[in-house]
Amino acid sequence: MEGGSSDRVEKYPLQQIRGVPMLSFVVENWHRIEGFKAFPGDVLIATYPKAGTTWVQEIVDLIVNEGDKEKCQRAPIYVRIPFIEMFPPPPFKSGIDLLEKMSPPRVIKTHLPIQFINQSFWDNNCKVIYVARNAKDSVVSYYHFDRMNKYEPEPGPWNEYIHKFMQGEVPFGSWYDHVKGFWEEKNKRNVLYLFYEDLKENLRNEVIKIVKFMDRSLSEDIINRIVELTTFSNMKDNPMANYTTIPDSVFDYSKSTFMRKGQVGDWKNHFSAEEAALFDKHYEEKMADCNIPFRCDPTEH
Repeated sequence: MEGGSSDRVEKYPLQQIRGVPMLSFVVENWHRIEGFKAFPGDVLIATYPKAGTTWVQEIVDLIVNEGDKEKCQRAPIYVRIPFIEMFPPPPFKSGIDLLEKMSPPRVIKTHLPIQFINQSFWDNNCKVIYVARNAKDSVVSYYHFDRMNKYEPEPGPWNEYIHKFMQGEVPFGSWYDHVKGFWEEKNKRNVLYLFYEDLKENLRNEVIKIVKFMDRSLSEDIINRIVELTTFSNMKDNPMANYTTIPDSVFDYSKSTFMRKGQVGDWKNHFSAEEAALFDKHYEEKMADCNIPFRCDPTEH
């Protein structure tokens, strides 16, 4: 791995932890992830990649700071709400290094499947906010992210990538296992399970859900301000939220932006009829044992 100022970054290969593919830097630092300790009051935002993670991070930070836009401009989102399994090369700091310097209670991000969530989160009854996005839009968003992210393995052509996704041969493994894992535990643990499609359809309603889950009391004015500040267009224009502070040595912005379209149903611009039929058949098999109400179209109810 070359330094942060280099134009070239070596891609991290996939390795496995207990059968789940992860980027090699996650595997190499697994002892630190396993040894991380949550404090009572910590809030964990958990998602499969490209499910609206940054969106909910910004909402939560605004809730914690009572809608104070300036406070939420204090640093990029990945510094304000560190990513527990991110271990970038120097000069960047790892998520755990950032978290260890923060006073609790902290807000923390993870993409880990539920079986890898540190037991200290459950022991301390930490609030966990999980965001899920329908599989078809997830694979499209992940594909474009893998095209622009120089750390991730080469996605290859779309018609091959869709099969990698279906087989869980991407960082953080199977989408199906991930969304089902948290769904099956949501009533047994302190988990708020949200859907990307609901955030798109009625952002205010979902913001209020998060406020209540976090045991906060905010005025209508503050809630309205949070909703306004976290619309897709405002988030996309916010350098402290849109990841444009990440250097070109890591993200190739000529291939995609980090925040791309933020739509429900964009998969229709990528899937052929044959691919959609194949994906639907596979989806039905994988999700037969779990009735999660996903919507792949903004008009579905």
